[in-house]
Amino acid sequence: MVSTDYLRSAYAGKRVFLTGHTGFKGAWMLQILHWLGADVKGYALAPEKDNDLYNQVNGNDLCYASVEGDLRDLEKLHGELVRFNPHFVFHLAAQSLVRRSYEQPVDTFMVNTQGTVHILNALRDVQQPCVGLMITTDKVYQNPERGTPFSEDDKLGGYDPYSASKAAAEIVIESYQRSFFNSADYNKHKKSVASVRAGNVIGGGDFADDRIIPDIVRALEFDQPVNLRNPNSIRPWQHVLEPLGAYLYLAAKMTEQPQEYITAFNFGPNQEDMLTVEELTKIFIQQFGRGSYTITPNQDAPHEAKLLLLDSNKAKQTIGWQPKLDARTAIHWTADWYADRKHTAYEKCMMQVKEYFGDLS
Repeated sequence: MVSTDYLRSAYAGKRVFLTGHTGFKGAWMLQILHWLGADVKGYALAPEKDNDLYNQVNGNDLCYASVEGDLRDLEKLHGELVRFNPHFVFHLAAQSLVRRSYEQPVDTFMVNTQGTVHILNALRDVQQPCVGLMITTDKVYQNPERGTPFSEDDKLGGYDPYSASKAAAEIVIESYQRSFFNSADYNKHKKSVASVRAGNVIGGGDFADDRIIPDIVRALEFDQPVNLRNPNSIRPWQHVLEPLGAYLYLAAKMTEQPQEYITAFNFGPNQEDMLTVEELTKIFIQQFGRGSYTITPNQDAPHEAKLLLLDSNKAKQTIGWQPKLDARTAIHWTADWYADRKHTAYEKCMMQVKEYFGDLS
């Protein structure tokens, strides 16, 4: 288990540039970093909805500075990042919805691919040693859906614009790793940059469109059955704290051995820990205490992979990372968050953060 003391020693008093801090994953990451004592400068678009987690936890109060900005704005992004002179950069910002990528393919490629170029290029001008984690997705692999878990060396690809834009971002990251952040030249550039690919995250406070947990919660709120379009699809479900904890641990390790981890890592659940969308829904409803679902396949829906698995052995063997919550526990924690009407969103998040990281204070 990674101790809170270890993470706090790595991040307390450090400057962290966090893109996408107003999003679901970003708002959780912001809370953890604030709890660890980091000074966080966030850079992202404004939250899309009034009930987004960032608003519910009063995210502005957790930031050293919060900048409303677009990844496509090269000049603004470069200036905000370089002037902050961070010790860490966590690049979470993205257009992350598959269905929206079909509706807005140009914007998706500009944000996810070109935006990553902008982050990496700004990182070159940071005037001190800096660790950068570029967060992509489990969907960067060319997926024939054969049921074989993907390892980091498997072929990149993407059917839909979202997946393709993230696979393209991975090619960009590798190019910068070799061209500008090469481990052999570390003493010149002082940058350690890795890409990280996580499974389908779930957790309290997600209210995005076209994601299974928010769809379930909205149906329960209006006493309607949950409508499952792809009940048999299998994903590497994991609680949001799993990849975020992995990112924090990896970045901390990179400060100790900055030349060792300039590569890509998968962070997913154990391979035997597989659940379909229908199984996830059943477990959530049972834990929540009420609800029902129907299966109504949409023949006109855009293509999405039905089977996706990650091989995380590299992370396990290289840095000693292990997933802590199985899929059922992740679903229970998520359902409990939404069912809890006694505590604020911030209190609910922090109770789970402390339990996950083993902080008994």
